[in-house]
Amino acid sequence: MSSLNNCGHLMKLLNRRIRFSSHIATRCAAWHQQRTFLKQFITYFQEIKTNSRTFSTSCAKFSSKDITGDHETQKIQLTSFTDRTHLCGSLTVSDVDHSVVLCGWVDRSSKLFLKLYDWTGQVQIVVPDNMAIMIKSLDRESVLEVKGTVRMRPEHQRRSDVGSGEVEISPSEIKVLNTCDSHLPFYPTCVTYNKVTSDVKMEHRYLDIRSVQMQKVLRLRSSFIMKAREFLCNSHGFVDVETPTLFRKTPGGAKEFLVPTRHKGRFYSLPQSPQQFKQLLMIGGIDRYFQVARCYRDETQKPDRQPEFTQLDIEMAFTSQTHIMRLIEGLLHHCWPKAAGQLPETFPVMTYDEALRNYGSDKPDTRFDMKLKDLSDIVPNCGVELLETEETVTALRIPQGQRYFSKKDLDILCKPINEDDKTFEVLGKKRLETAAHIEQKGLVIRNPTDYNMFWVVDFPLFLPKEDEDGRLVSGAVESAHHPFTAPVQDDLELVYSDPTKVRSQHYDLVLNGNEIGGGSVRIHDAKLQKYILSDILKEDTSELDHLLKALGLGCPPHAGIALGLDRLFAILSGVENIKDVIAFPKSYMGLCPMSKAPSLLSESDLIRYHIAPKSS
Repeated sequence: MSSLNNCGHLMKLLNRRIRFSSHIATRCAAWHQQRTFLKQFITYFQEIKTNSRTFSTSCAKFSSKDITGDHETQKIQLTSFTDRTHLCGSLTVSDVDHSVVLCGWVDRSSKLFLKLYDWTGQVQIVVPDNMAIMIKSLDRESVLEVKGTVRMRPEHQRRSDVGSGEVEISPSEIKVLNTCDSHLPFYPTCVTYNKVTSDVKMEHRYLDIRSVQMQKVLRLRSSFIMKAREFLCNSHGFVDVETPTLFRKTPGGAKEFLVPTRHKGRFYSLPQSPQQFKQLLMIGGIDRYFQVARCYRDETQKPDRQPEFTQLDIEMAFTSQTHIMRLIEGLLHHCWPKAAGQLPETFPVMTYDEALRNYGSDKPDTRFDMKLKDLSDIVPNCGVELLETEETVTALRIPQGQRYFSKKDLDILCKPINEDDKTFEVLGKKRLETAAHIEQKGLVIRNPTDYNMFWVVDFPLFLPKEDEDGRLVSGAVESAHHPFTAPVQDDLELVYSDPTKVRSQHYDLVLNGNEIGGGSVRIHDAKLQKYILSDILKEDTSELDHLLKALGLGCPPHAGIALGLDRLFAILSGVENIKDVIAFPKSYMGLCPMSKAPSLLSESDLIRYHIAPKSS
């Protein structure tokens, strides 16, 4: 560490004026026995004395990598401002005979060895005789600080395939920073970790976060978001703006959480997204906005949903659908983990009608082909009575399908669709069920390491309206996405004559059968926006007076998108449920098993917020 400190002092001197060159060279000569890289410094500084130009060109060749190498640079970054010098899984043979300070949790211990771990891995500590009793008394997951010297493991114990696997620590001091209760519900590094139920993990989430899986996920999130900020701010001049969490209820869309106030009868609403605020920012001249936004939707009792989630929210003025799509492609190329392989330079584009016709879904999984085939024109005289009587017949071609389907399987798969069913939605589900059935028989047709990313465009602007039970409301329509989406310019007249035929300037980004992003060109004309809200959607526009007024005060054309980060990280991490990539998630019922939220309030709290429980 003294050598590293000396290097830090040396770099400070580099920034000073030339007259200090003799002083620097003298220091280099005194230090060069400690680190061989200082020899090069001495050579350069001898040149400084005779040629000031050499000083500038020589220094231009230097970087932190030249001085310390990748490995030590990483250690400096990861242990700065702490008492430890190294991380448990970062030691290599180059650290042999060096003194180190390690901090971490006890994984296993015996009279001879102690395994200490942190997020980088574990290291073996050789237990000296004078510490054996103390080590034996420690419970697993106790927190230690270990000072000692790195040495090579015996040859038969060396493992070059894991971090710190070739070395061990001969300790001079072991300090117990904190003990651990011996009755743990599970051990995050134990081989039985994967057998622990989700409920138990969520109840003790702080233990679960110590696991390798959670550490990888949370650090992947951090790295991805940091790269996104670099790309948007440093490369493209976006402005990171935080928008309010306490807002007012928005008409239409998903159900929102309400927050009571001290003003009787008045409630805040937690926003489903910063949609209105980012449009208002465009009107205010913040023409390139982004935010890592927390969003809220009251969608409890739905599997694989969370009441609060995170999205990368982006909006731009004076742009178009194509520009937004290119921006997101560039952003994902910049942020995409190397281990996940390469993405195509530009993503394929599929229309909404093509997606439904070929896959039965507006977010199809294209990792396997198996497109839907309409056979309605060729079955009337096929000789199969069941097929001849049906108005529409759709098929899935499954090569060598007889190997994987029994007659009973086919009877279930080929069950006719009722008139009340959404035909394409049912067909899409049958396609996925077919793929799952084949994979259960041992044939993998969806490679989990493939990442098929593409755009879906030309969505309808409106869809037939459904009530809460999924039944159609006669004569009514609702926004296919949200009421601020602009129609395709060529369909503008249809807005006033036949709204059901209007295409929208909406675009979804789909990855492996999941929508990971959605955006649109926005309506920037106040009159058009008011007409859609009041005349077509039959919404009370008084709740949006502030937005309608702003649209009429010089609103530029603008468009945007939001990427669902939780879903994206779930796919990249290979987990099924987004709760497994969120630090402190809720259950599918919207509850927190760890803190027992939501909690009951005292009578005085209820009175303060003018809430009176119903009398039984």
